[in-house]
Amino acid sequence: MNAGPENYLNKIAEDSGIEISGFSPLTGGDINQVFLLESDSGKYVVKLNNAKRYPDMFEAEKLGLEKLLEPGVIDVPKPLRTGQVDAKSYLLLEHKPSGNKASDFWEIFGRELARLHQHTSDKFGLEKDNYIGSLPQYNEERATASAFYIEMRLQPQIKMARDRGFDLNVSDSFFRNCEEIIPREAPALVHGDLWNGNYLVNAEGLPCLIDPAVALAPREMDIGMMHLFGGFQEPLFEAYNAEFPLQAGWEQRIPLWQLYYLLVHLNIFGASYKSQVTSIIRKYS
Repeated sequence: MNAGPENYLNKIAEDSGIEISGFSPLTGGDINQVFLLESDSGKYVVKLNNAKRYPDMFEAEKLGLEKLLEPGVIDVPKPLRTGQVDAKSYLLLEHKPSGNKASDFWEIFGRELARLHQHTSDKFGLEKDNYIGSLPQYNEERATASAFYIEMRLQPQIKMARDRGFDLNVSDSFFRNCEEIIPREAPALVHGDLWNGNYLVNAEGLPCLIDPAVALAPREMDIGMMHLFGGFQEPLFEAYNAEFPLQAGWEQRIPLWQLYYLLVHLNIFGASYKSQVTSIIRKYS
């Protein structure tokens, strides 16, 4: 089979029982190609990537989207099918047409995110490991928020950074302090990578979550990521706190949660993120 996207897309459509009339590229981030498929039965989105380089990525993303859909509290595109065509993995998704933000969009977003975070479990983790960007993300079960965040989030990224030649000067006291600082809360169903490029405004003017890195995890992880690159307005956080109040001191803990995402950026994009990472480690050491 030729390597052009048309060949892949036609085969995916055929396997899925869809007769496509056309396709066009969409923005896909750093590692995926994304296409809009048009057909008489409607529109679909297909994500493609390298099957060998990112094994099971789309199966994990499909599981994550299904988890976010389960509570029925916030819009999420339905994952329809995963598979492989030659060297390409694919994920076929429901297409979500976009609209203009409702007048109370941010308040609705805050309430819906709070309701998502109230979906809980006995343990932190997930039945399957997944990805954060192009990097592996580990989801073995842990009994406490601090154990999960330290062992499944920080330590793998710190080890990866060390293996890549970054000396971060992480002390035992840093991890002990993390244990003290992290609130003792029940696990929350989190999006896991909630920056401002990972939501859409749907046709009803409401928020729609995309591209998750889901786990049952400390809920302040989502809050920290939302503050890292901006793009979320204050009424969202006010509505969230009215619906599901964060524990006292949450604003002071934001850098601790951002550390994970900055480590991910350090490991993907390199040394320009090192000073932010080391600054946060010193802050909590």
